[in-house]
Amino acid sequence: MDDKSAYRQKLEARLDEWRAEIDKLQAKASEASADARLEYENQIEDLREQQKEAEAKLEELNEASGEAWQDFKAGVEKAWDDLGNAVKKATERFG
Repeated sequence: MDDKSAYRQKLEARLDEWRAEIDKLQAKASEASADARLEYENQIEDLREQQKEAEAKLEELNEASGEAWQDFKAGVEKAWDDLGNAVKKATERFG
């Protein structure tokens, strides 16, 4: 397995973990009071947007040929850091 494939698999695994965390928050939101549910939903909407951005970065990485994928690494890692931090904060706040 080359470096790009290993890196992509690592990112995809982490993205799957975050999807699961977001889904857990979604489940908690459905059980929350109306005011809390609104807060949950707003936070979840933000997380889903960041998730889409991270997925787009992953797609760019997948499409990069040869060693050009290295150029995408910084952008991908920033998107991953942003999403990871947002999921962590939301989980701490609502978990």
